[in-house]
Amino acid sequence: MVEDSRIVLVVDDEADQRRLLGGFIESLGFRVEEAASAEAALDMIRGRLPDMVLLDVRLPGMSGIEALAEIRRMTDKLPVLLITAFGDLRQAVAAMKGGADDYLAKPVDLDELEAAISDAIGRTEKPKGDRPVRELPEWFVCESAAMRRLVETAAVVAPSAAPVLILGESGSGKEVVARMIHQWSPRAAGPLVAANCAGLPEALIESELFGHTKGAFTGAAQAREGYFRAAHGGTLFLDEIGELPLHLQPKLLRALEAGEITPVGSDTPVRVDARLIAATNRDLSREVQEGRFRDDLYYRINVVELLVPPLVERQDDIVPLARRFALEFAGGPVRLSPQAIQCLLAYRWPGNVRQLRNAIQRSCLLCRGDVVLPEHLPPNVAALASAPTAATAGRLSQVERAAILATLEECQGNRTQAAKKLGISRRALIYKLHAIDT
Repeated sequence: MVEDSRIVLVVDDEADQRRLLGGFIESLGFRVEEAASAEAALDMIRGRLPDMVLLDVRLPGMSGIEALAEIRRMTDKLPVLLITAFGDLRQAVAAMKGGADDYLAKPVDLDELEAAISDAIGRTEKPKGDRPVRELPEWFVCESAAMRRLVETAAVVAPSAAPVLILGESGSGKEVVARMIHQWSPRAAGPLVAANCAGLPEALIESELFGHTKGAFTGAAQAREGYFRAAHGGTLFLDEIGELPLHLQPKLLRALEAGEITPVGSDTPVRVDARLIAATNRDLSREVQEGRFRDDLYYRINVVELLVPPLVERQDDIVPLARRFALEFAGGPVRLSPQAIQCLLAYRWPGNVRQLRNAIQRSCLLCRGDVVLPEHLPPNVAALASAPTAATAGRLSQVERAAILATLEECQGNRTQAAKKLGISRRALIYKLHAIDT
């Protein structure tokens, strides 16, 4: 329930964008009004002055820049924040001289948006930490601060139908984030269909995405519905979208904008209703600059951008992830020894969560009891148990801290048992705990 009486007017011709921004602003405690055009926004402002306006630069009819000039003729006290595509940045900067208080580039960073609103009209009494966050799926690990920030944004994004672009290194867990957004969305009862653009043969990728009719090409012995129709009423997750061939990108853009596809071998468009979540480990903005990715498609899929941090930046997630994988592969409780935990925390994990999962699978195969020891880990990980490298030496105190806390948790807070498992005296453990607290 929104208690603050201050009103933020969101002006954008795309309903998904309005709902997304509006939902986030309401989560901050403000009231939100919406307008789909500059003309409608000006009528609303004449009737009742809001406390702030979020104004898209590109609008049908009167542009956002023209609307800004009209707003300034009415009042010079109303804060106006321009929302602009990357290609319009120069125009937006120029508009600052014409009376805009600030501007944000698409995709809008929600933390930046919150800061801009706070700078313009102040904060609400509702602190950021009190925003409601949906209950996490049992299969989603989120102990680190970096992942909690991502989850907070995903919770705002999920209820809308806006496309989402998930960025992150290979193996960092982009598909898991997509699954969570789908599960939190109104489409949760519908299908989640995943396709990897890098894994589809280029000659067949159009057919795989949009389907084909019987006899459309050699070998098409029967009709195929394709991923888009399979995802009707649900979510389509396109992984590695940066690998999509350039000649097919206009067809994907049309499917997103018009909500229809044309199967290979057919002249009849088919209506589809699927929310797109795309992912890539490429720098798509650079791909656009170098002509390998269409700018109009980039801006269409990038309404919201989420960055999944690499595992090395999520130290607090490593042990919980490892325990979850161990339970999955062993089929029962498996304990990670303190020395094994130290190895896991000291390693850099260039392959991210996928590499950690493979390492734990290997460990469960080699472990004949119910305890994973360093020798059960891959050699490059196990080597850190006795010979920490220069890269890990600087983080050794952090590794030791995490190992102590993990062992205490495993021993349910019993310091005597924890000290025995760590191979140190109880007095030494208490000394180390005091060091951690300070």
